[in-house]
Amino acid sequence: MFKLEPIKNMNTEEKYKYMLTLLKGQLSSESDDLANISNGAAIIMACMDRLNWAGFYILRGDELVLGPFQGLPACNRIEIGKGVCGIAVKTRKVQLVPDVHLFPGHIACDSASNSELVIPIIKDDKVYGVLDLDSPEKERFTELEKRYCIKFVETLNEYIDWNNI
Repeated sequence: MFKLEPIKNMNTEEKYKYMLTLLKGQLSSESDDLANISNGAAIIMACMDRLNWAGFYILRGDELVLGPFQGLPACNRIEIGKGVCGIAVKTRKVQLVPDVHLFPGHIACDSASNSELVIPIIKDDKVYGVLDLDSPEKERFTELEKRYCIKFVETLNEYIDWNNI
């Protein structure tokens, strides 16, 4: 059972540390990879303020396909090199975008999104997809969110066999 009561009195960094604790608890108590990344998206939405979307896109051939997420319906497929997610896969680099409307080639899956943070999922030097976070606020994501979301993906990589997703 997830307990979110403790985060009410936590500062932002404490919430993110607790988010990682919740994730580790989920991953250590469940062996199904799909269930784990589904709950991973829910954990992020529960612990990180001011988001309108959190989820995964999984690499299938030469495109990203929508995976487990929390939020409004999203784009089903994204080409590699297109949009923030596709660029993250192509470059294999984190994309922290303060204003998506200024990002060349941004794909607007939800018109309410104004900033985005995308972490490529790379394990054993192979790209498996991305963790994608959207916010209705411009400049929502900082180096703090970037750092903890990278740790989030690193934690997933310890437990998840991405070939099973």
